[in-house]
Amino acid sequence: MPAYLLVRAKVTDMEQYGEYMKLTPGIVEKYGGQFIIRGGDKLILEGPDSPERIVLLKFDSSEAARRMYNSDEYQAAIKLRQGAAEASFIVMEGVE
Repeated sequence: MPAYLLVRAKVTDMEQYGEYMKLTPGIVEKYGGQFIIRGGDKLILEGPDSPERIVLLKFDSSEAARRMYNSDEYQAAIKLRQGAAEASFIVMEGVE
């Protein structure tokens, strides 16, 4: 069953965060993931806006998303993000 990784990040240092962003595509791809949304403009249809950066990734399973997140490569990338953003990572199973 497909799984989606939703990331909400409050970026405080875009230059440092940019270094983190350079590393993530290769890591995500290595674990079978693909970016669906990677930041960009938001159109708020209802409710309050949030300044958070939104990223959505698709994986073959929630286990694949966990493997990517827990990988040595991604854990090293997280160190680049520290001090540049506070982030929330949520994995949810999708529908087939």
